[in-house]
Amino acid sequence: MMNERAIGAAKAPSKPLRLMYRVYRYVLPGVSAELEGLKQRALRIPDPELRAQALASMADKRFHCQGGSVYAILDPSNRHLLLPLIVALQTISDYLDNLCDRSTSLDADDFRLLHRSMLDAVDPYAELTNYYALRQEQDDGGYLHHLVRTCQNQIRLLPGYAAAQPEITRLVSLYGDLQVYKHIRKDLREEQLLAWWERNRDELPHMGWNEFAAATGSTLGMFALFTAAADPALTPERARAVRDCYFPYVCGLHILLDYLIDQDEDRAGGDLNFCNYYRDPQEAAERIGFIVEKAREDIRRLPDPGFHRLIVEGLLALYLSDPKVSVQPEVKRVSRYLMKRSPLARRFFLMNSVWIRRIRA
Repeated sequence: MMNERAIGAAKAPSKPLRLMYRVYRYVLPGVSAELEGLKQRALRIPDPELRAQALASMADKRFHCQGGSVYAILDPSNRHLLLPLIVALQTISDYLDNLCDRSTSLDADDFRLLHRSMLDAVDPYAELTNYYALRQEQDDGGYLHHLVRTCQNQIRLLPGYAAAQPEITRLVSLYGDLQVYKHIRKDLREEQLLAWWERNRDELPHMGWNEFAAATGSTLGMFALFTAAADPALTPERARAVRDCYFPYVCGLHILLDYLIDQDEDRAGGDLNFCNYYRDPQEAAERIGFIVEKAREDIRRLPDPGFHRLIVEGLLALYLSDPKVSVQPEVKRVSRYLMKRSPLARRFFLMNSVWIRRIRA
């Protein structure tokens, strides 16, 4: 059983107004400051391709850092540790995704070596290596090493990290597997993804292979565990419970919504999209609706369930308010289905997620 004492229980926001106040007051400015520092480093990357992808990842995927950094306000006393850690790890993730997605290579070993940087980032004493050794582009001026060291420096200061590390490492390892299998040659992707699913399906009997793969692509479980690790009393059992409450359903919801709204773009680009493996929009709506309900059930077992419930509703609002939804009739049908089953709190987030998109703090 989880310890009944919530991490930062007296301070954790459980109402939309309070949460959004902290987002506007602390998260958006804090993320902007962190990314500005990283942007200045990225501008000095010698290799033009690495420089372009580093800058593009921050420009195009800023929302990932903003959304992930919401976890830093769950424990305000440790915000100075959590926010730089979350931004650095998410920036590694986004940068590597660009390198693989727009890659000059289709080499699985190259992709796995690149993602070793994420595993090293969550190991406080891992030795750094040349993560570019298997690709043409080499000289990033120490950019990726800086990101890895930032993560390592921050997690060494989290008093409960030893208990959380095995669970975080498991999630990061699955994330790396996904990035390898989804970016290799197109004729090999499904075969490798299905074989990977067969090795893991016994743990997740209520998910399809595409839903499992989507769940592994989320960093939210990692961030929830970082916040848990700020508690010196964290035990391995509680860390495992946090992981189980986020993975697979909260994480799966996160990435399936992302894929849902990107279907037209991915179809045009010939990219793999896990929502395309549903038979039709009705099945997509029903399956994502099922995952929403399972996510809501799971977060009730966490300390500060009100905060984590806002995360789930915020995901729905953020993605379903995206302009891409209105120009895709089939996606709009799925969105309407999910909106009908969402609580009133989501309406508040719907307005605010539109506002957030316009902010360039």
